[in-house]
Amino acid sequence: MKRTHYRNRTLIIPLLLALALSGCRGQVNGPVPTAALEGTVKPKHSGTIVMLTNRIDLIENGTMDGYVQQFEQLYPEADIEFEGLSDYASDILVRLSTRDAGDVLLLPVNLPSYELEDFFEPLPSSLTAGESFQSFVSYGGHKYGMVTGNITEGIIYNKKAFEKAGITKVPQTLDEFYKACSKLKKAGIIPLYMNYGAVWPLREWGDNLANYMTGNPNYLNDMVNKNEPWQLSNEWGEAISVPRTLVAKGYVEENLFSDNWEISKTKLAKGEAAMALLGNWAIRQIVDAGANSEDIGFFPFPYDNGMTHYAPLNPDWFIGVSKFSKNKELAVAWIDFFVNKTSYKKEWGFYDENNPDDPGMPQYNEFLSYKPKMLEATVQNDRFIELANRAKLSFWSGEYIQELIAAPDLQKAFDELNAKWAEARAGVPASATP
Repeated sequence: MKRTHYRNRTLIIPLLLALALSGCRGQVNGPVPTAALEGTVKPKHSGTIVMLTNRIDLIENGTMDGYVQQFEQLYPEADIEFEGLSDYASDILVRLSTRDAGDVLLLPVNLPSYELEDFFEPLPSSLTAGESFQSFVSYGGHKYGMVTGNITEGIIYNKKAFEKAGITKVPQTLDEFYKACSKLKKAGIIPLYMNYGAVWPLREWGDNLANYMTGNPNYLNDMVNKNEPWQLSNEWGEAISVPRTLVAKGYVEENLFSDNWEISKTKLAKGEAAMALLGNWAIRQIVDAGANSEDIGFFPFPYDNGMTHYAPLNPDWFIGVSKFSKNKELAVAWIDFFVNKTSYKKEWGFYDENNPDDPGMPQYNEFLSYKPKMLEATVQNDRFIELANRAKLSFWSGEYIQELIAAPDLQKAFDELNAKWAEARAGVPASATP
């Protein structure tokens, strides 16, 4: 019997994980038997393991149980249980610090690479060889996670909503984008569902956008060499000005402070909302919320008035084995099956590097037809992660973007961020208050 749990914990800053490390080093479980780590699979795996995931929707709709049923045909004495975390990026740090992170889990993005060995088991090279994004979740010649899918970000839109508003052409410049928003608002349609209250979707408007709109995948990493990286006149100012304009003109949802993530997908599916800036992974979820697939489109975000735009090519979450798992062999077998044998990547809108000629959905073909310059992501280096954690800046949660969008004076808000960043670079922990 598969067990499901749902957690919604209070946000705890990433620094908590660093504080817990002093008690973690040198006290981990013994190594996995060589056979498990070198790809020699036992004839039969048995026992029960727990997987922590952010995909609560796939737990609730039975998709995860379906994958387990397929797995159990190979290993009848094995069972997989699931625990869904609604605020995964923050909750998982707490769980890791207490060694209560299940057996299989998604790796947090704000963990320095040299700390991977404290919390995760190296995966067999036979599993990770040939994967894209080899520099991610790697340390000391070991890879600690497998990528669960490749994604890009852009505007997901409802074609029927565009038609109702008299929009006959997908906007390809920022001015055209604003004009489309104006037409949609006049037609009684929410132009763009920002999910301001859910917080985490705001990442798309901040570090994600600033990083790829430059055409420099190391833009964030280069911030470690600057005391004042936030400026109105640079990419940060350009990026944040867009959501601020959308809010100021009433081009987003009215109830900004409620977490309406699930509601937003239904509104997009029905055409009550027209657009959202999200990854291609969300397209399937909007279709499942009631849309006809042919009514949902996808185009690169026109963040300026140029005719050519960059679009990111990013890894989605990496999945790995907890250092503290009591059944690491079964955990490795499940990861191999989940990533390589199930239909997860294709079924849920990810680009599958093992099938490059089959993008999996027509919306991705539409996206590529606009000829964006695809920019492959590079891993955030340890220095950047250390500075972000020391400055207590939640790059991976979207919280600081929410504050920047709402700031009465953006220059003053940037000045406060720059002060925290400069303190962090100088080796002084940022104060808890502005």
